[in-house]
Amino acid sequence: MSKLRSMDALFPGRHFNRDVIILCVRWYLHYKLSLRDLVEMMAKRGLSLAHTTIPRWVKRYTPEFVKRWDGFATPAGASWRVDETYVKIRGKRVYLFRAVNRAGQTVDFLLREKRDVKAAKAFFSKAIKYRGKPPTTITLDGYAAAHHAVREMKADGQLPEDTEVRSSKYLNNPIEQDLRHIKSRTNVMLGFKRFRNATTTLAGIDLMQRIRQGLFNLARLRLEVTTASAIWNSVLFA
Repeated sequence: MSKLRSMDALFPGRHFNRDVIILCVRWYLHYKLSLRDLVEMMAKRGLSLAHTTIPRWVKRYTPEFVKRWDGFATPAGASWRVDETYVKIRGKRVYLFRAVNRAGQTVDFLLREKRDVKAAKAFFSKAIKYRGKPPTTITLDGYAAAHHAVREMKADGQLPEDTEVRSSKYLNNPIEQDLRHIKSRTNVMLGFKRFRNATTTLAGIDLMQRIRQGLFNLARLRLEVTTASAIWNSVLFA
């Protein structure tokens, strides 16, 4: 009965079957599909969707998917690879600060209007708070603002003085690969219209990437179910 209440609360008064909603959100976040591509694919399955419906589903359900899957996430580790890239909101560049561990697992990310010391410090502060402890090692590229931010945070006691800071293109390969994947997906989306929607969509893209990399402890669920859709439903409604 508790599972049924959970399902009803997540999809109240839905016009489409919840499996259709989940599938559309998953495919949009995972594959390099435009909205119209996905509408056409659903039409071939006998479903008539407006292309504006899918972004509403992404906005509504992605935070719920992330929250439920995070309950099965494995620890990210204390060695962080940090870098930045940009995405466009209404044609203007905004900057995505992002960190992964040595295995490519997401530590955290933050979208900011500027790429400066203040933005870098905000990202590190958010990531430390989210993970509950500071990193022991931070690997950066050559961007001066990030290095400056780390020095200031050490001086202020926000980072331990013995936190190792490295600058290595080879060691930063996991984060560079990670950002290339995100850019390849967002390029098909042709930019965003709102800051919050961009953050939500990026969180969903990240979730799909972590699922593909096997960065969740799903041993208990795999004993009970075998199909991808069944695993999704087990996570969402557990």
